[in-house]
Amino acid sequence: MNNHLLALGDFTQEELRALIDRALELKAESKQGVRHQQLAGRKICLLFEKPSTRTRVSFEAAMYGLGGQVIFMSTKESQLGRGEPLKDTARVLSRYVDAIVVRTFGQGVVEELARYATVPVINALTDLHHPCQVLSDLMTVIEKKGTLDKTKTVWIGDGNNMANSWIEAASVFGFPLTLACPAGFSPNETILEKARVRSPLPIVVLRDPAEAIRGAAVINVDVWASMGQEAEQEQRLGVFRDYQLDSALLAKADKDAIVLHCLPAHRGEEVTEEVLEGPQSVVFDQAENKMHIHAAILERFIAGGH
Repeated sequence: MNNHLLALGDFTQEELRALIDRALELKAESKQGVRHQQLAGRKICLLFEKPSTRTRVSFEAAMYGLGGQVIFMSTKESQLGRGEPLKDTARVLSRYVDAIVVRTFGQGVVEELARYATVPVINALTDLHHPCQVLSDLMTVIEKKGTLDKTKTVWIGDGNNMANSWIEAASVFGFPLTLACPAGFSPNETILEKARVRSPLPIVVLRDPAEAIRGAAVINVDVWASMGQEAEQEQRLGVFRDYQLDSALLAKADKDAIVLHCLPAHRGEEVTEEVLEGPQSVVFDQAENKMHIHAAILERFIAGGH
């Protein structure tokens, strides 16, 4: 297994499923009141260039829940903000902590940190990939549907980092994935083509969300303008207007389809209040599962398993 978690496509189905299964175990044990100490005496550094609520708190809660400790640093609080080379930061932090969890803009940042670090580097979000989030999403699908096999999954909206990681997940696990994205907002072409070669089932990109959602068992939506794209907000509102998940669109999916959103949600934009608060929405279970999957990731990459 790789020493770093940078993208889902770097792993086998068995490796990723082991992380999900362990997260399910940790969640069940947590509900039973079991207290863990397998990372007692271990430390992680959260190195965040982008702001966060769920990712930061879920990683911190996961690490504390395993008996470990957390050091949080934004770029404003580190020498990265003053231009220190990434390779120097990686080598120094490796002497202090047992893993580096990074939330940043460019994928090249986590790749360079991983190249020079002697401890695991975990991608907590870049503009290209969001692997930890999609692992928690897959965990939620397994909880609600029992399986990933042949479960038609649909992505509606921007072909962003989440879409890219869902594409890689589909190729690794072999489930059918359909994406509905406006022209000019398709997923990364290199990731898409590589995934299609690997995947045993179709990964399809369409323009029409109504066509895409037919027969869907799992529906994903996300904000139309991600962090760093705030200047494009008004333009994107016009482009994505027909991609809103409302009750009429949801009715075209399977009657027991579940709705995922990694949050925060812009209610009334990519999803309506009615759908987000409706019986098919599992977004808060999904948000909780971030903590459990992060615990499984930290346990596996720091301690080598359980």
